[in-house]
Amino acid sequence: METIAIVGGGIAGLALAACLDPERFEVTVYEKRPELPAVGSALGMWPNAQRALARVGVLDEARSVSPVIGSGSVRSPDGEPWVTVDAGEMFGVSRIDLLRLLHAAVPATVRRTTSHLREVPADGGLVVGADGVHSVVRRQVWGARTDARLTPYLALRGTLPSPVSRDEVGEYWGRGDLFGMTAARGGSFWYASYRSGLGPYGIEVATTLEQARQRYATHAPAIRRALAAATPESCLVQRLWTVPHLRSYVRGRNVLIGDAAHAMMPTLGRGACESLVDAVTLAGLLNTLPESQALREYDRQRRLRTRALSLASSALGRIALAEGGQPLRDRLLNLARRRQARAAVVSGSGG
Repeated sequence: METIAIVGGGIAGLALAACLDPERFEVTVYEKRPELPAVGSALGMWPNAQRALARVGVLDEARSVSPVIGSGSVRSPDGEPWVTVDAGEMFGVSRIDLLRLLHAAVPATVRRTTSHLREVPADGGLVVGADGVHSVVRRQVWGARTDARLTPYLALRGTLPSPVSRDEVGEYWGRGDLFGMTAARGGSFWYASYRSGLGPYGIEVATTLEQARQRYATHAPAIRRALAAATPESCLVQRLWTVPHLRSYVRGRNVLIGDAAHAMMPTLGRGACESLVDAVTLAGLLNTLPESQALREYDRQRRLRTRALSLASSALGRIALAEGGQPLRDRLLNLARRRQARAAVVSGSGG
């Protein structure tokens, strides 16, 4: 039996543990958190992530507990839709539900250890860093120059028991801030992001929630209602971090997956999706190829792809959270709205 130590029992780590061949590998998952989080966010599952969930064997269960996203709009701060996008069969799964399903999919042969590791396991086997943006594995093996980079932005997220109206779903782009709302199982999910000097650690949710209420006080009524109904117990707050570009996700018998490899701005909604794809890709290669060949092929398949998405998410973040360039952005989006409206008229008339 070959040994694999997976450091991190989040989305990437659990998906990998669920897909590795138990007849070939002796797997240990190290996770510092002994239980599932009490508050979670909604994660949009793009087609590539849905295929990954099918590989894990939990796609049907994930669909059954998740509302279909349908369509959503990029909106002005007062709620006027600029551009409407049809999301097709994309659905939004709660992070808590997804972790629960992945946890149940992990074979009983996988050993689980609740431990906050400060050193990379040194038993001579393959080590997989699935330990997030502040990865211990990345820092120790790739060096301190790969430490996570703090952005100036804060993310505040929450759930509400009340549903969101179809004509309020989407993202509202203001001057230096954005706010989003979507359907969630049993209610709705909302998120806000803007520049903030709070933190980066130990940020009080109640303080941040009050700050957000003041910041969005002149925005759309739907935003004000959501923030007024939010409670600290139903919210999460954190500063946003990213990971610098790595020349390889593999070093010796160490490999990075998920946010440990490519934590990115959340503006494209691809972080969890790409973590799932990382995991099933690596597992499939390790199950079928010699280790060194599998690691080289994983790096070839995933590094440039995730690098491109990271750059795109940063670019979209600069647009969505524009301050000085906000007037120009809004004029361009208004132009796009008029063109979309004209296209809809032509399509409807059969022209």
